[in-house]
Amino acid sequence: MHESSASADAIRAMFASAISDMYQAEAPQYRAMKALVAELNRQALAEDLPLKRRLRQSGEFERLDIERHGAIRVGTAEELSMLLRLFAIMGMAPVGYYDLSVAGLPVHSTAFRPIGEAAMRACPFRIFASLLRLDLIVDAKAREIAAKILAQRDIFTLRCRELIDLFEVRGFDDEEAREFVVEATKTFRWNGLAIVSSAIYQKLYATHPLLADIVCFKGPHINHLTLHALDIDAVHAAMAAKGMSPKAIIEGPPRRRCPILLRQTSFKARPEPVEFIEEDGRRRGAHAARFGEIEQRGAALTAKGRALYDRLLAEAQAEVPLATDGANAVAFNAALTRRFAAFPDDDETLRGEKLAFFRYSPEASAKAVDPASRPALDDLLQAGALRAEPILYEDFLPVSAAGIFRSNLGDQRAEDLIERADQRAFEAVLGAPVVDELALYEEAETRSLATSLKALGLDHAAEPHP
Repeated sequence: MHESSASADAIRAMFASAISDMYQAEAPQYRAMKALVAELNRQALAEDLPLKRRLRQSGEFERLDIERHGAIRVGTAEELSMLLRLFAIMGMAPVGYYDLSVAGLPVHSTAFRPIGEAAMRACPFRIFASLLRLDLIVDAKAREIAAKILAQRDIFTLRCRELIDLFEVRGFDDEEAREFVVEATKTFRWNGLAIVSSAIYQKLYATHPLLADIVCFKGPHINHLTLHALDIDAVHAAMAAKGMSPKAIIEGPPRRRCPILLRQTSFKARPEPVEFIEEDGRRRGAHAARFGEIEQRGAALTAKGRALYDRLLAEAQAEVPLATDGANAVAFNAALTRRFAAFPDDDETLRGEKLAFFRYSPEASAKAVDPASRPALDDLLQAGALRAEPILYEDFLPVSAAGIFRSNLGDQRAEDLIERADQRAFEAVLGAPVVDELALYEEAETRSLATSLKALGLDHAAEPHP
């Protein structure tokens, strides 16, 4: 291995910075939204000192202004498997399987992200990567056209491929790490030169807007980056006031005292100029698919908590089906709030009913506990010997992702709920199993509890989520 100061975390941080700079240059409205989020975050911290203290304790304060994720879409098994190798260099593994066919989108996805608290603190950036499923495209002619186009393109530069091969043999020196970031970033840049004619674009777009976005361009341009908001409701309202055209609703759970999972919103994609290949040269047109997103994260839920979340969300959607244009957003949000009144909204109940995962730590002033007393976990918490904080959810929600995608593709058709999950096939083309995100949270909780009990002089570890 070559000596290099560029660890996987450092390379990921360089890549995240390069992607951010590139996307801000490509999408001016995203740059404006980033400034807006930063200002509202500053206001939130000034008005809520306990929040600022909690963010410092958790390590969140230092990474507040770092984009949390980007999203891309690829068309072939080879493209996806190459991404696995590319992101591995940055310490990013495929976590979770997401079936977006539940909302009529012909893709399934994973999130390439760092694993472990230290890696996440070093740089939380991740990529939500979706793979086109031609098997879900009903139009046979469109399938044939798409497959032929995809077979002829290479989304990676030759040097990027060479550097990936090189790394897997002997690692990088510092200069090679920097060159790799430059070449990897090129994979995800926007190119306004389509690789098809306007007629083929229109054919694929009419079949499904996502099909056109994935197939008709040189590569998997970043379709959005995501900023972290401390008060997503305030940002959503401010975006509307500034004419940024936010989507009608905030995806995910309603506003709560104790946030859970993930809430997301975005400004709607604006048409960008495109040149199509024609027999007599090039023809100008437009394509809209790229946008800016905001997220606010809360507690990671256990399988029991997630089942309750999914049930309440389904009930709200059944009570007030959200119009494709968001015209009944107020009524939908009211239904969502009513239904989620059944979801406990305090940490003690979330922990006691095993609805969310918690990270345990010994209180600094706590003294060793007599092991002979065999105190229960609740006794240690009530006595102030242990502290429990919700573990932050670092992953995604398929229904929310699909809602964001649809609103930014100009797709106003009624959802076709086909639900054709196929994790085994996805993993086969990826070339690796995806990591179970629930197992990661459970492991983090169990490890923190064992470490805390040992610090208190107790060698028995409770199992809060058997």
